[in-house]
Amino acid sequence: MVSIDTVYQRVLAILNKEQRGYVPPIEFNLFANQAQMDLFEQYFYDINQFGRLHGNDTEYSDMLNLLNEKINIFEKTAAMTYNGTHWQAPSDLYRIGSLLYNDTEVERINANEYRYIAASPLAAPKDARPVFVANSDGYKVYGDSELTTGVSCNYIKVPATVEWAYNDVFGSAEYDATNTTNFELHQSEETELVFKILELAGLAIKDTGVYQAAMQMEMQNTQQEKS
Repeated sequence: MVSIDTVYQRVLAILNKEQRGYVPPIEFNLFANQAQMDLFEQYFYDINQFGRLHGNDTEYSDMLNLLNEKINIFEKTAAMTYNGTHWQAPSDLYRIGSLLYNDTEVERINANEYRYIAASPLAAPKDARPVFVANSDGYKVYGDSELTTGVSCNYIKVPATVEWAYNDVFGSAEYDATNTTNFELHQSEETELVFKILELAGLAIKDTGVYQAAMQMEMQNTQQEKS
């Protein structure tokens, strides 16, 4: 977890040092959530890219391990809800991992495959060997018959919406730790969040100097991480 107050204070300190103005809390919260999602979605792109590399390169292996460590923060297991026709995933779903029926992993197949195996006495799904089909309405799970109880899932959740909460005290924003929601990202992302928020702030206030400075700092930080 990364403290949103720490990130906000670093952003303000850099802007003050550069004499570039002030980012009010409402705008900061918008930038903070955008930055968090940008970093979060980049994990999956990076894993896909590194996973395509051939050979046994220790550097890439370490990077994949770190990416998986960052994603693991968002892994959850939860019961699914049956709406009368389909199973529904949790509301904070980002990517589905696996479905479970009474702790037995359910095999994913497509609709055409189900029609084929359902007609075969030997290949037909069983409670001990269940399958599921996904579509835009949700998930159908089949064992000895269509299953309507006992289904859960492993999945990746979306990051919670962050907020630097505050109280207005004589026209100044006073930090409210009680109602604040911190970043759920890995602690190592604190510096990257600062740079990305500065980039967004620079674009918002139409200050190319802030944007370019933040981009340069981000590039230097990325190079240091990979060196």
